[in-house]
This record gives sequence, structure tokens and C-alpha cells, in this order.
Amino acid sequence: MELGRKNLLTVLRIKENGAYLGEPGMDDAVLLPRREVPEGVLVGDALEVFLYKDSEDRLISTTTVPPLEVGSVAMLPVSQITDISAFLDWGLLKELFLPFREQTGKLREKSLVPVILYIDKSGRLAASMKIYDRLSPASPYEKNDKVSGLIYEIKKDLGAFVAVDGKYYGMIPASELFEKVKVGDTVNARVLKKRPDGKLDLSPRKKAYSQMRDDAEKVLEVIKSYDGELPFTDKASPEQIKAELKMSKAAFKRAVGKLLKDGKIVIGKDSIFKK
Repeated sequence: MELGRKNLLTVLRIKENGAYLGEPGMDDAVLLPRREVPEGVLVGDALEVFLYKDSEDRLISTTTVPPLEVGSVAMLPVSQITDISAFLDWGLLKELFLPFREQTGKLREKSLVPVILYIDKSGRLAASMKIYDRLSPASPYEKNDKVSGLIYEIKKDLGAFVAVDGKYYGMIPASELFEKVKVGDTVNARVLKKRPDGKLDLSPRKKAYSQMRDDAEKVLEVIKSYDGELPFTDKASPEQIKAELKMSKAAFKRAVGKLLKDGKIVIGKDSIFKK
């Protein structure tokens, strides 16, 4: 029986206060309170439950599955703040403890914060905002695989840090960030590189030849928004291109080249015209 995770357990006996669950043939059993016992459940039935500890530090089960397990990341609302800690609402009767030492900034009640679930030295479940060092490097993904993850931190000079599948190391380098993102966003990305330590470099953009088609359509739409004449060419600065089109200069040049080849634009001295 694993604390802080979903467990498939068998109903060993049913009492007035609820059902006791465990592994057949073993003495250890955990209570599923009567209010949570599904109607019609019998001894021998299998139930999927989440294991945590109640206010008296006793192991207990629930059929309510919270949005995170040990080692995984989720955005949770702050329900209460004290001088030495905070508590988060994770859908269970007992709120999730967020120690002061595991906080990375000033909190506000009702605000959403990214946290990872871990088991502290006392064997209790707790949350931490120090996510990076607690993620797993053992992802099953390789270069060019498609992944999804939660952005839990953004550093302007480095990029966006992503918990892939909620539990693996991932980062979108600043050089790959052209759309505005924020902490809490879920992103779909492609693995650019898997490092020797297992960490993943990601890009929200497709491979160049696939992305070029999408970029060409985007450039054409922007030209239309300028009444058919874009007031700069592919000789513009990378900063201007990124500000106007949310793409790199290299991607812009590839898109312009495709539009030119397809006969959809004409390039002038200082502007690009829709044909």
C-alpha cells in the first residue's frame, strides 16, 4: 500500500464505520470511511483508492482522487496562510501542508501555486514549490517525441521549466519561446534533445518542414491585416519579427520563401505585398 498514490485494494471486511481494504492474505488494512463506501460493495471487491493520513496521522483511504500523487506537479489554490506554513486545497477533507521552507515566494489566499507532492521525514504528505530538484530524470521520451506538461517556473534568460506528464524534467529554452506563456499553462511540445542526465529540451514548434506551412499561413494572415502590404521584409531585425509575428527570423525567412515559391507574395525593397 503506497502512501500518496492510487492503490487498487481489496475489500477485506465491512464494519459499521466503513470498509477495510488491503491485499488478500495480509493482515494490514486501511479504512475507507463509511460515507465513501460505494453502494453495493461486497467483501472481495476491488476498489481504486488514494492513501493519505488523517488529522490524527492515521493511514486512511479515499475514493476521491486528488490532482497529484507523490512526485507529480499540479496547480493548487492556497486555502490558508499562517506564520510558519500554508495549506492548500487538494479536494480532500484534510488540507495539504505547504511548509514555509518549501515556499519560493509570497503567497496570497485563493491564489493558485505550482507544487509537487512529497513525503517528509516524518512520513507525512506535504507540498513543495521547489519543484526542479524533485522531478524525475527517468522519462521514457526521446528526440522528436511529442509530450505535454505543466509550466511551473519561467526565467526570462533561460526559458520555461516544464513538468512533463507532471513528473519529468523538461525545459523550453528562451530561444524557442515565441508565444507568451505563464506559470500554470499546459503546453504541448516536441523533444528537441534528451540530455545524458535524462532532462528534456523542448520546443512548442513542429519540425522545420512541418512548421513552415503553419508559419507561411500566419505570415499571409499578418500581411492581410496590413491591407496586403507588410511594412518590412526578411531583412528586418529578429526583434521586430518576433514582436510582430511571434517567430524567429529563420522561421520567418523560410515562411516568406514558401509564400514566394507558391506565388502568393511579391517582395519589394522595404515591404512584402500580397499577390
